[in-house]
Amino acid sequence: MIEELRISELGIISEAVLPLAPGFTVLTGETGAGKTMVLTGLALVLGAAVDSGVVRVGAGRAVVEARICGIPADVAARVEDAGGALEDDGSLLLVRSVAAQGRSRAVAGGRTVPMSVLAELGAGLVTVHGQGEASRLLSPAAQRDLIDQYAGPNVTKLRHRWRTAYDRLRLVEAERLRLHEQAQERRREAELLRLGLSDVASVDPQPDEDSRLRAEAERLGHADQLRTAAAQGHRLLTGDPDDPLATDAAALLATTAQIVGSAAEHDARLRPLAARVTDLQAQSVDLAADLAGYADSVDADPARLAATEDRRAALRRLTRAYGETVAEVLAWAAQATTRLAVLEADQQTSGDLDAERNGLRATLAEIGPALSRERRVAGDRLAGAVEAELTMLAMPRARVAVRVTQDCDAAGLPTHSPDVGVQVLAYGPSGLDSVAIELAPHSGASWRPVAKAASGGERSRVMLALEVALLGADPVPTMVFDEVDAGVGGAAAVEVGRRLAHLGQHAQVLVVTHLPQVAAFADRHLAVRKNDDGSITQADVEQLDAPGRIHELARMLAGQEHSASAAAHAEELLELAAADRSEDSVLAAVRPSGRRAAQPPHGRQPAARHAR
Repeated sequence: MIEELRISELGIISEAVLPLAPGFTVLTGETGAGKTMVLTGLALVLGAAVDSGVVRVGAGRAVVEARICGIPADVAARVEDAGGALEDDGSLLLVRSVAAQGRSRAVAGGRTVPMSVLAELGAGLVTVHGQGEASRLLSPAAQRDLIDQYAGPNVTKLRHRWRTAYDRLRLVEAERLRLHEQAQERRREAELLRLGLSDVASVDPQPDEDSRLRAEAERLGHADQLRTAAAQGHRLLTGDPDDPLATDAAALLATTAQIVGSAAEHDARLRPLAARVTDLQAQSVDLAADLAGYADSVDADPARLAATEDRRAALRRLTRAYGETVAEVLAWAAQATTRLAVLEADQQTSGDLDAERNGLRATLAEIGPALSRERRVAGDRLAGAVEAELTMLAMPRARVAVRVTQDCDAAGLPTHSPDVGVQVLAYGPSGLDSVAIELAPHSGASWRPVAKAASGGERSRVMLALEVALLGADPVPTMVFDEVDAGVGGAAAVEVGRRLAHLGQHAQVLVVTHLPQVAAFADRHLAVRKNDDGSITQADVEQLDAPGRIHELARMLAGQEHSASAAAHAEELLELAAADRSEDSVLAAVRPSGRRAAQPPHGRQPAARHAR
């Protein structure tokens, strides 16, 4: 609820502080005294659009501050999301300033925020019913939500089940759409992968096979050269058996070993060299034998060479398509196998999604009609309760209807289109229904939406009747009524006051009124006073004590706050209202737990002079 409202330099208000409290607070004052500026200030701090003309003449900036306590959890979370924070005592400070040059600034929880955030926070904290207001209760979505809250826990459970299935169905439909849009591309990709894998499998390359084949082809291609070189090396080491005069390396090394070895007997330093020559001579013999063996092993096999080149050609075809080396080809094949498994799994996933979608649609087809039936029953009950209230609010011929209509059938298809391609988008997260509260304000009037069927004063009374009927269902903690009593008087005015007092037992209620019968029922009375010293006009807001209330009610009754008869009349009005509130409090105290709030008593009527 709003704990305090501070207004600076707004219209004719220089500085005003409105100390507010739980219950029913009334705001009165002469015409032109500045009551409108108080409501304008409240609208400003709740995020309403405004121009710089509201800034007090001569001032540079108008500022409105609202301290709100008892912040709901969702509103507190939104403040935190916007970067703000609650005060240490858990209250929320909202600030709105408007410069004379036209620039506006909004602050929530100590952080500057966009105006839309201020309006969003305000919508969860305060609802304003006025002749010029587009009340929150007039929006179709709000009317559906209120019907659901009024209907009770059964609808709450149905709606939760619906929302859970609906949200899952949206995800399923989105995934199906994604798979469908990519299906042709994915099929083409899968086919290319299958062809590539088949190609690789037909060749069946082995790790490092390209390197091995390259070496083998090089050897087979130069077999004659290799054999000749090995044979020549063997002859040079061992000599030519056909030429007895030929010198060979092995014989030379043997002779060298003998000469050096003989001389090494005379010098120890020569002995290692002699040993090395001996080793070389032995190695030359072994090397000659190895060269002879290699020469014998070299085989010039044209058939093997051709097969090797064919295999290399097959591998080159793969490396041109799938990688520069056989290793890269094998890596591509591994990746392609994994990707193909994913694509084939998607086909299975699509089938699973189809089955899940059908199951979710069947669930919604079951829940939707049940939710619609509950809403119709609750709508009929609410319409009857509102009509009963309007009868006591000087609208005895008014008729109210809650229309629950469906834009689509239980299968989720639009009622106006046979297009079976449109599925989940045909309905929304709250069910199959649209809900509209309609009004026929008098006999012979046609049914129209509440916002269009009633005048400003009638609409305020309809909103009051709705709020009373919805006690406990509407979570907004503060309600503001501007001129709710327009066009009524006498007994009807007393009933308006009685209902506002009853409403004040369940929420904070702030009312601007000209009727003393309404003001008498308030728990707290604020009066707007206009002062004009000849050079400047300004308004102040005063909280009235008991004598002050009598004077103010006397002024409202007779235009003369010092009239003895008017003061007596005012005292009687206050006594009547106090007794009425006391009796209503007793009824509320003994009401069984869990039942909806009983309607305020209708039978008590004031004396005739109270109804003037």
